[in-house]
Amino acid sequence: MMGGNAADQKITQQVVNKLSGRGVGHPCRVAVSTSNGEVTLSGTVVQIHQKKLAASLSSGIHGVRRVIDLLTVQAVAKRE
Repeated sequence: MMGGNAADQKITQQVVNKLSGRGVGHPCRVAVSTSNGEVTLSGTVVQIHQKKLAASLSSGIHGVRRVIDLLTVQAVAKRE
């Protein structure tokens, strides 16, 4: 669920921007939501370092009180 107030919406957008700027984009599928300064990361990444990076970048954003990391690592299937 998307945070209802402007501060939460701003945090969500900053997290999304940071992640996409640091290579946690396609084929990763990361959903970000913020409520009362608590950021929830859900979805999938392809490498464990992306999971750690996403949580670390999120926690470094001003206004974030807590990061709930629900990301799973799922390798991309190779095309034959």
